[in-house]
Amino acid sequence: MLLGTLLTGEIAKSALVAYVHYLGIILCFGSLLFERLTLKVGLNKNETISMIIADVVYGLAGVAILVTGILRVKYFGQGGDFYTSNPVFWIKVSLYILVGLLSLYPTTTYILWAIPLSKNKLPEISENLVKRFRLIITTELVGFATIPFFATLMARGVGLG
Repeated sequence: MLLGTLLTGEIAKSALVAYVHYLGIILCFGSLLFERLTLKVGLNKNETISMIIADVVYGLAGVAILVTGILRVKYFGQGGDFYTSNPVFWIKVSLYILVGLLSLYPTTTYILWAIPLSKNKLPEISENLVKRFRLIITTELVGFATIPFFATLMARGVGLG
C-alpha cells in the first residue's frame, strides 16, 4: 500500500523520468562499448548488422537522455535557474553535444553500410577506418563516463556562487 501511495502523481513522474534518463546513459555507454569491442577489419554480416543495431540503440538512448534531461531541468529537478546559472551544468551540456557531434561520422558510415548489405555484400572496412572509429568511440566513452562526474559535482553545490 505504501508503494502504491508513493508511486502516484509527481513522485512517480519524477522517478520515471529519472529512471529513463539513467537507463539512457547506461544504454548509450553499453552501445558504444559494444561498438568499440566489436569493430574490426573483416566484420561478418551478423557483426555488421549488430554494429548498426547498436548505433540505432545509441541514437535512441541519446534522444531519451536529451528529452528526459530537459524534463528534469524544467519540471522535476531543482528548477531551471539552479541548472542554467551553474557553469558545471554547461560543461555537462557541452560534453553531451561534443559526444553527439563525434558520433555523426560513425553513424553516417553505418547508414552507408546498408547499401552493400542490401545487395548481400559486406561493406569494405579498412584498417584506417577501424583506427579512426576506435579513437572516436573511445573519446565518446570517456565523454559519457565524465558527464555523471559533473552531475555529482552539481549535486554537491559545486559551481554555485
